[in-house]
Amino acid sequence: MGARLGFRVLGPLAVTAEGRSVPVGGARQRVILALLILSPGRVVPVDTLVDVVWNGRPPATARTQVAICIAALRKAFKAQGVEDDVIVTAHPGYVLNTEGHDVDWVDFATRVGEAEQEAKEGRLLEAAQHYAQALALWRGPALSGVVGQPVEDEAARLEEYRLNALDDATAVRLDLGQHQEIVPELAAVVREQPLRERTLRHLMLALYRSGRRAEAMEAFRNARKQFIDELGLEPGPDLQQLHDAILRDDSSLDAPGTAPAAPTQTESTVVPSELPPDIPGFIGRDAELAGLDSLVSDGGGGHGPRVGLITGAAGIGKTGLAVRWAHRVHERFPDGRLYAEMRGYDGHHTPTGAGDVLSRFLRSFGVPSDQIPSGLEERTALYRSLLAHRKVLIVLDNVRSYAQIKDLLPGVGECCVVITSREQMEELVTWPPRARVHLGLLAEPEAVGLLAAIVGEPRIAGAPADAATLAGLCDRLPLALRIVAARLASKPHWTVRHMVTRLRDEQRRLDELSQGESQVRASLELSYRYLSDGAASLYRRLGLLTAPDFAAWSASALLDIEALEAERLIEQLVDAQFLEVVGVDATGHMRYRFQNLLRLYAGERAAQEETAEQRWAARDRLFRTYLTLAEDAHRREYGGDFSVLHGTVERCPLDAELTDELLVAPLEWFEAERLSLRAVIDQAAELGMDELAWDLAISMAVLFETRNYIEDWRLCAERALAATRAAGNPRGEAAMLTDLGAVELRLRNLPQAAAYLTEALALHVRVGERHGEALTLRHLAIHDRMQGDLDTAMRRLLTALGVFQAVGDRSSEAHAMNNMAQIELDLGRPEAAIRLGLEAVRLSESIGRGGARGVAQSTHRLGWAYLAQGRPDQAEEAFLRVVHIVKEKSDIVGLAYALLGLGETRLAAGAGQQALDTLTDALDIASRIDSPLVEGQINLAIGGALRALDRPGGEEYLRAAQAIFDRIGARPWQERAAQALNSAAC
Repeated sequence: MGARLGFRVLGPLAVTAEGRSVPVGGARQRVILALLILSPGRVVPVDTLVDVVWNGRPPATARTQVAICIAALRKAFKAQGVEDDVIVTAHPGYVLNTEGHDVDWVDFATRVGEAEQEAKEGRLLEAAQHYAQALALWRGPALSGVVGQPVEDEAARLEEYRLNALDDATAVRLDLGQHQEIVPELAAVVREQPLRERTLRHLMLALYRSGRRAEAMEAFRNARKQFIDELGLEPGPDLQQLHDAILRDDSSLDAPGTAPAAPTQTESTVVPSELPPDIPGFIGRDAELAGLDSLVSDGGGGHGPRVGLITGAAGIGKTGLAVRWAHRVHERFPDGRLYAEMRGYDGHHTPTGAGDVLSRFLRSFGVPSDQIPSGLEERTALYRSLLAHRKVLIVLDNVRSYAQIKDLLPGVGECCVVITSREQMEELVTWPPRARVHLGLLAEPEAVGLLAAIVGEPRIAGAPADAATLAGLCDRLPLALRIVAARLASKPHWTVRHMVTRLRDEQRRLDELSQGESQVRASLELSYRYLSDGAASLYRRLGLLTAPDFAAWSASALLDIEALEAERLIEQLVDAQFLEVVGVDATGHMRYRFQNLLRLYAGERAAQEETAEQRWAARDRLFRTYLTLAEDAHRREYGGDFSVLHGTVERCPLDAELTDELLVAPLEWFEAERLSLRAVIDQAAELGMDELAWDLAISMAVLFETRNYIEDWRLCAERALAATRAAGNPRGEAAMLTDLGAVELRLRNLPQAAAYLTEALALHVRVGERHGEALTLRHLAIHDRMQGDLDTAMRRLLTALGVFQAVGDRSSEAHAMNNMAQIELDLGRPEAAIRLGLEAVRLSESIGRGGARGVAQSTHRLGWAYLAQGRPDQAEEAFLRVVHIVKEKSDIVGLAYALLGLGETRLAAGAGQQALDTLTDALDIASRIDSPLVEGQINLAIGGALRALDRPGGEEYLRAAQAIFDRIGARPWQERAAQALNSAAC
């Protein structure tokens, strides 16, 4: 563990290590650290960090810059002696691991919670002590100096939390008779918060009890004037009543506590208790239960009825949570516990009306039937009068709409209402929910625990892997879990694996989960029935896809409608709990996804309600739109249709303005859609759309290569290759063989690369595809150079160069020249390498913005040529330019190569320590990517640098380099490593 860190946000952002201040860098680091501290132990997505740091307008390099900030923070913490990673990478972002460390706002919340509990139990001295300890943690305004809307919102929330705690602490101290001591502190708070009524009330009461009656009245008059001047309102009833009591010298003010409650408006002493039985086998939901606990906490401030809203999809466990919590807190509501099933989504009954519920509730309180008014308005008035001076818990379950329950909400008093619904109930503005809980899927341990609670611990514990798989097949949905658990419990001869086998077949899964009284399909059908025609149609067609998530533009292609209309329909599906929001992607667009069972049900509805022609047309339209965008993204990234072949599939364009918005940073669009594109290629190949599959795969190569998604590259190319072979499509087959050759070349699997490329070349020649032939020759030339056959490599490149010039592929032309420059360098002719390198740079620059990758590659080669000529200043300038470009492109592989060149240059210039630092940074990057050649080269460079500086450890790096070169069969580099090791042994 090492040093213990203290994270401080209750004041200026600060970090300490064993009392020492830990330096935190610039504004970006501070914002990122603040967001992590505010969510300890929870993943903060990179997209969230990017959005907050750059206020919704991030540069193309935003994700790289975030990674750099995270690395700097980690380095700062390790420099203080922290042994474990405090900031942990966890898809899709980072987690602040605070185990063994302190977070002041968490400590504050803990102590306030302890104080609240002690106050409720009458242990006022202990409560006052814990409140004092909590408030002492504040050093000024929360997160002062850190900007960004979410951070500022959290700072405001923490400040409100502080003021609430201060009010609660004041109430305790007043009950302890400390009225004289707290007057100065209260007066200062009122000066800062003159419209905070609870604090003002405490000040007036403290002044009165201190014998300062006139000052108490003066405080009220000043406050009343400010309320009228600024708000146009009189002070609230609590202040008015206290003012009147002070005027009367009411004896109740002399003693701790408040005046007795007003008498009830009914003589009835009936205490209804209508809650359903507690849920057996209830597991988890600790955070959600804690959220509902705020309904009975005095720490939230405010008066009047308290409302909690529980939302979530069908079968997610809303009723179970409401009932469990209601049983947990029932003793806090001595005047009654009411429950009503509102049947908002009951396919066999109409939704329950407020009038019927009011009639039953009034009877529950002992109101005779003949005294229950017939009109809704009169019933509501009597109901609210009965509740006005009571503490009653009301659970309104399965609510369809706000209109259903608006007359069931109390008007005043200390009642609590818990509502469950699949809707967000935005109309709840008059009674804003103090607790708004949205239920997601159970965590895996909780889902497995639910199975064990019903099936029995021995059967589940005896097959842990199968139990986890079973929970996943149920989407960790409580309704589905209870169904399979009940089936297993009723069939003791079935193993958990047997149930997994039955559910694994997607065609039968909903059937398996729709037996008996609890049916997943029936539950989903009830919600589906309430969708609008447009939303239902979109839901069905989204079920035709296998993509893990999607943006709203996908919906517009599926339905052939405008993007704004598609987004409106998607949001309807979100509101109805059919889709869930993933977050904002790298392009700034919202992404959505299905739970698996909802996807299966959507597919069922599509099969039953859409014709085969409609299903094919929807998928075909979407896939061709993906191809259009991918082709355009490649073109924008390269500056033209360079280094790529295309098929004959007709494109399906999106609105031009939307396309420009999506592709403002082409690689970021590829990044956002990577997994979905991979799924589209796989699905297109399976459906026999071979021409589309290979065209889309080759259009994505720019992302795979730049961001080092090598395994994705291989899988997409292999899937498309199989489709082209099955369809007898030699041109597509050749393109994919070339792609696979490039993959193996990247991994330095040279024999396999040569096999793919040789077969591809023969096919390109056979179908007369000259451009494809040249692209393949270029890759073969790289293979030849790695094998040390420089003459053959140069001949291939010269042939390819002529074709590139003939077809106008300037990017490939520059790339060929760049490789020719490397061969000249290998032959010890740096002057010729510089001439070729400068021409390659000129060609790439002529392309414009899209030629940046070519500029980086050619400039990188120039740097090595300048270094070979003994011109380190020009070499460093070249490598620094490359570093700048590849960072802009988030090209991690390119950055490793650029830092390698920069480190070698600095070593040659005599800056030994700076060179070692640069090479160490390069190795850190290379060790995290699958690019063995550059990792071996960096190890070789560090070993040489340590030897040149006469420092220990060089041989270890040289041996590591040799092992890598031996593994990948890079013959020239094997020889260099062997020479370096022999020299070291001398």
